[in-house]
Amino acid sequence: MIYTMTLNPSIDYIVQVEQLHLGELNKIDADAKYPGGKGINVSRILERLGTDSTALGLLGGFTGDFIEDWLQKDNIKTDFIRVQDDTRINIKLKSDTETEINGRGPHISTEEANLLLEQLKNVTDQDVVILSGSKPPSLPENFYETIAAMVIQSKAEFVIDTASKELQSILPLQPLLVKPNKEELAQIFDTTIEDTDDIILYGKKLLQLGAKNAIVSMAGEGAMLFTQTGVFKGISPKGKVVNSVGAGDSMIAGFIANYLNTKDTVEAFKQGMASGSATAFTNDLATKAQIDTLLDQMEVQVLS
Repeated sequence: MIYTMTLNPSIDYIVQVEQLHLGELNKIDADAKYPGGKGINVSRILERLGTDSTALGLLGGFTGDFIEDWLQKDNIKTDFIRVQDDTRINIKLKSDTETEINGRGPHISTEEANLLLEQLKNVTDQDVVILSGSKPPSLPENFYETIAAMVIQSKAEFVIDTASKELQSILPLQPLLVKPNKEELAQIFDTTIEDTDDIILYGKKLLQLGAKNAIVSMAGEGAMLFTQTGVFKGISPKGKVVNSVGAGDSMIAGFIANYLNTKDTVEAFKQGMASGSATAFTNDLATKAQIDTLLDQMEVQVLS
């Protein structure tokens, strides 16, 4: 079983305003609401690719009800811990430029956090746990590290995708996959990324520190895959980018769905790239048909 873990889910409220005038009354031209949170996005793409998962995490209030109802209508299994405070709402304002206004997230009590950790005692060596996104501020700074240690103790695999400062301390626990973007890679190693050679240097360091595989996403420049057998560059397919939300999560879902069936990291990388690009080219998460169309166009180069 694949478990996705979303510690700080949200309702993503997408607002389209053709002409935005700050300090004045503006009328919405179009809007939509979707269940948000990186792990939730991963579960939604996995379902579209025909791969089962169970969505775990922390939900509260009427906003939490909205998310759980949506996922259940999409036939996604859920086992969320209910919390007292409301799940946050994130605003994605699309005008001449895209502006994001993200909520901080609910207060999580010690009892609520412990209930979530208790769930991990059911994980087995046949499972993969995907840890994605930010943490509510009330959770301990090392909470992801605690989760990862419990998963490893159960002999399960885990994937982690977070900008948290604790990512470097989690690498020795040997995650199956990490997926920083170029900016996050620089933050992990407190350095500056100037060119492709720098990405290769620090991408390899992710493996040296313990990651089994790493993908470094580079927006329109594509992405790089680092494995124990080589370094590969994926070329982004051509298309108009209309959405920045969920592309990285789609990449992880595409990779994992393929890898668990084939154990072929390069083929999994192709599906991951196609999934991420397909989501970037649509207003919501990509459909399987959109992913399959781009998969036929994917090009991967061997760098070393």
